[in-house]
Amino acid sequence: MNSRYGWISWFFVGLGWLLVAEPLTAESVFKVGAAKRDITPTEAVPMWGYGGRHDLLSTGTIDPLHASAVVIHVGGDKLAIVGLDLGRSPSEQSLQNIRQRIKAGAGIEHSFIAGSHTHHGPVLELSNNSGKGKGRFDAALRYYKALEDSIVDAVLEADKSSVPAKMASGSIELDNFNRNRQTKLEPKPVDRTLSVLRFDSSATTKPLALIVNFTGHPTSVPAEILKFSADYVGAMKSTIEKEFGGTALFMQGASGDISVNRGTNADYIAFGQTLGREAIKLASSLQPATVAKPTLKVREDRFKFDSRSDLNNPVIRAAYSFAFFPELVANFTEEYATGVRPRLTVALLNEEVALVGGSGEFFCQHANRLRERARLKQLFFFGYCNGYHQYFPTIEAAAEGGYGADNRVAPAEVGAGEQMMNTSLKWLYQMQDKF
Repeated sequence: MNSRYGWISWFFVGLGWLLVAEPLTAESVFKVGAAKRDITPTEAVPMWGYGGRHDLLSTGTIDPLHASAVVIHVGGDKLAIVGLDLGRSPSEQSLQNIRQRIKAGAGIEHSFIAGSHTHHGPVLELSNNSGKGKGRFDAALRYYKALEDSIVDAVLEADKSSVPAKMASGSIELDNFNRNRQTKLEPKPVDRTLSVLRFDSSATTKPLALIVNFTGHPTSVPAEILKFSADYVGAMKSTIEKEFGGTALFMQGASGDISVNRGTNADYIAFGQTLGREAIKLASSLQPATVAKPTLKVREDRFKFDSRSDLNNPVIRAAYSFAFFPELVANFTEEYATGVRPRLTVALLNEEVALVGGSGEFFCQHANRLRERARLKQLFFFGYCNGYHQYFPTIEAAAEGGYGADNRVAPAEVGAGEQMMNTSLKWLYQMQDKF
């Protein structure tokens, strides 16, 4: 055979093989892994959530606290989603430590790390400085290091265990599971949405993970009980893992003005079990599918808003110190010295599922309106995410006042929440090349 024509023949044979085989490229890989760790403090530390406790220390544990992690591989990009049985996400320094370590250990550039907002977790705001925690609350400082290690371990294990996966998402409206606790005006806004993001193994079709997004304060355990508890969220996750399978991960919604309504459920355990079974029912109705062309686009930024509370004013600072305790207020004063700086994180997964995280307690209408305006198949709103900057009421809620809406616990200037939601909406449309 003429060598020139032989080379051409082999070229076309090779090309044909490539066309038939269509091997997976980096761009087409969609993998998911999940893991969790116990993050319950082992020493007595101040408890988060109720100012009336002041600096009283924990006395034990009702049920354990966990960090649950899901890592999503989209080609060469990775996204970590971490749900914590804590009142908020870790402090700014801890958050940066965690993010640096998961980037170094697994190349994970993007993350949503959020608290469930249980009011029976540890205080996370203290720091290793005189008058801000050091010397008096050293057990809490030791806990922060252990917490960082546990979160990083969970994320790295989830990454290492990632396998090719299928995905499905869906949502339903639940009646009488939550209520608005702020406004006296009718009709009272409420976010009744229960959303799930389901991941199954492509090889075995078994559930890998179920991310549940619901809105409601986990405040069912009495404040006088100084013991750690995940509240209804722990019972919900346990029910899902036992009856459905995989790793259950909870991400709290925009619950600044929303409390749970236990209804006929006797206690937080029964409520959590009922909510878990609603999530199972929803997840079971979905058909996870192979993601043919996975994509991931992420954007994050921090904002700067004027503060409505001047913590440098001795009178105001003294009032806060009396309502909480001095070391805690000292750390807030330092953080808000140049204004309130919340973080917004937005991701668009596979061109149809949006994840929006805000570092505070956003009122429910922020999430409701954003879902309507985004016009996507699914939008998950994560509160208490990647930081914590207290309440973000809507403009009309700030005008009415009431708990969560006035400047005592909502320091960011009026309209801050709307600005952040408008920015996230713009980012989502830009990610879709709409403008």
